[in-house]
Amino acid sequence: MDRRHNGATGLYDPEFEHDGCGVGFVVDMKGRRSHRIIEQALEILVNLEHRGACGCDPETGDGAGIMVQLPDRLLRRVSGVALPDPGYYGVGMVFLPQDAVERAVCEAVIEHVVRTEGQTMLGWRDVPVNRDVIGQKARDTEPAIRQFFVGRSPDIPDQEAFERKLYVIRKTVFRTLESKGLRLFSDFYVCSLSSRTIVYKGLLLARQLNGYYRDLDDPALETAMALVHQRFSTNTFPTWPLAHPYRMIAHNGEINTLRGNANRMQGYEKTMAAPVLADDLSDLFPILQP
Repeated sequence: MDRRHNGATGLYDPEFEHDGCGVGFVVDMKGRRSHRIIEQALEILVNLEHRGACGCDPETGDGAGIMVQLPDRLLRRVSGVALPDPGYYGVGMVFLPQDAVERAVCEAVIEHVVRTEGQTMLGWRDVPVNRDVIGQKARDTEPAIRQFFVGRSPDIPDQEAFERKLYVIRKTVFRTLESKGLRLFSDFYVCSLSSRTIVYKGLLLARQLNGYYRDLDDPALETAMALVHQRFSTNTFPTWPLAHPYRMIAHNGEINTLRGNANRMQGYEKTMAAPVLADDLSDLFPILQP
């Protein structure tokens, strides 16, 4: 096939061309945690900035983020919470409304659901951020960012079962807040809720991520793996929740079969079975968030 390079013509210049989002992954093959993994991942992210985008505000990116292992050593020092051993507690990273009344509603629902599901609500932590490094558009829509800590109950047999329980908690919180009329995604979003991983992300440029989230510059934040993502928004507008990584995935490019996939999943709900979830299964519907 003869492929000719398109040179600059009229208003077109190939220098303006972008590919889809940038994704990077760093791992210590022996599972050794260190802050060096964070530094290497952030270096990858900055080098991927050309794969992302910004709008008319050059200091507001389409989104950037990092997923790491739960930083137990850091959290024990800064959380103000008496944490159990690793694997026996989970951490939720949440975007909350700036409005104090709505934020209190969200927090009360989270605490109620955690206790209703038989787990222990250990406490909250305000995530330290530096909003001076982000653009005006990002500041205008910036959520309140907090972490909450969930203790594993004695009847949960292992960490895998605890992860499933945290999933049930997240879905129940979502459904409860939706019934109260909160504008989910714009007002409330759970970046991660896990005993294994945590996600730091936002409406940021790659170079702003560790300047905004002070935790990422702390040497006590150690991990054996890090997944980074720089977003180039195509089919959807940039927002804080739509930055990657998501809770379980980070991908390069939009999923154009979204509507078909969503319709198929809704159809599966009628016959869905999950023995490991038992009676909790019905609490998960709808599986996909609207």
